[in-house]
Amino acid sequence: MNRHTSHLVILLLLAFTSVVIAMITGSADTGTGEFLRYLNGQASTLEQTIFQLRLDRALDAFIVGGLLSVAGALLQVLLRNPLAEPYILGLSGGAGVFTLSALLLGISSMWTPLTAFTGALLSTLLVFSISYSGGNWRTERLLLTGVMIAAGWSAVISFLLTISNQQQVKGMLFWLMGDLSQAGYTTAGTIVLLVTLILSWSIARPLNLLVRGEQQAAALGIRILQIRLLIFVLAAAMAATAVSMAGSIGFVGLNMPHSLRLLGIRDYRMLLPAAIRAGGTFLVLTDTLARTILAPQQIPVGVITALIGVPVFLVLLQRQYGRKE
Repeated sequence: MNRHTSHLVILLLLAFTSVVIAMITGSADTGTGEFLRYLNGQASTLEQTIFQLRLDRALDAFIVGGLLSVAGALLQVLLRNPLAEPYILGLSGGAGVFTLSALLLGISSMWTPLTAFTGALLSTLLVFSISYSGGNWRTERLLLTGVMIAAGWSAVISFLLTISNQQQVKGMLFWLMGDLSQAGYTTAGTIVLLVTLILSWSIARPLNLLVRGEQQAAALGIRILQIRLLIFVLAAAMAATAVSMAGSIGFVGLNMPHSLRLLGIRDYRMLLPAAIRAGGTFLVLTDTLARTILAPQQIPVGVITALIGVPVFLVLLQRQYGRKE
C-alpha cells in the first residue's frame, strides 16, 4: 500500500468515526451502550428515533462537506490559486440570493435546488464574463471579481432580510450562516455528489495538466475552453446543492483541498475522493460541535467552520509560504 492509498484509507476510517461520534453525541442521554443496542436492533423506539435523526443529519453534513470540498478543489486548479472556493467567489452568495428570493415570493421549497443552481450558475457567469479581458482570464482579476460579486450578493441578502417580516428573519439568518438543524438525509444530494465526482474524476488528467499552466496543457492536447466550462458547471452544481441543503457554509472548500495538498496528495485522481472524505468528515464533526456545545441551543454550523477555518488557513498559509521568505 503506497502513501496516497494509506491516506485514503485513513480518511475513510475518520469519516466512519465522525458519523459514529455524531450519532452518540447530543443533548439526549445516549452513549456507546445504547448505540450498540441500536446496531443490534434492540434499542427502544425513542432511541431508534434519536439515532436515526442523528444519522440522517450526519449523512447530510457529510454530503454537503464533500460537495463544498470538491467544488473548492476544482476552482483552485482552475484559478491556480488556493484562495478560490465557492463561498469567496460568490457562488454560494448567488445561490443564497435566488433561494431567499424564491422563499419570499412564496415559491414552494421543492424548487429550492433549481433556484439555488440558477443563482450559483449566474454568479459563475458574472465572475468569468467580467473578468474576461484580452482573450483570457487573469487569475488575480478572477479572484478580485469573485470577491466583489460575493460582496454584492451579501448586500442583496441584507436588503432581502430588511424587507422580510420578523417571523422569517430568524430562520433566514440561521440558514444563511449555514444550518443543518432542518436537515434530513436526501437521496438527491447523494446522487449529485456521485455524479459530479464521477464527472470530475473523468477529467483528472486534464486537471493535473492545468495545474502546470494552460499553455502546457494546450500543447499536450487539452481542450482548455471545454474543460473550463465543465468545471464551471460542476462547481455551480455542487455549490447550489450544498446551499439548498444547508445554506452558505464557508472555508470547507478552501481549507480541505489545500490541507490535502500539504499532505502531498496532488494527483487529482487521489485528491478528489480524498476531498470528499476530508470535507465530509470535517463538516460532520463541526456540526456535532455546533449542536452540542450549547445544548439544547444550536449554533449555525457555518459559525463553527469560520471560527475553525480562519486560524487553520492562516497556519497553513504560513507553513506553505513563510519558509520561502
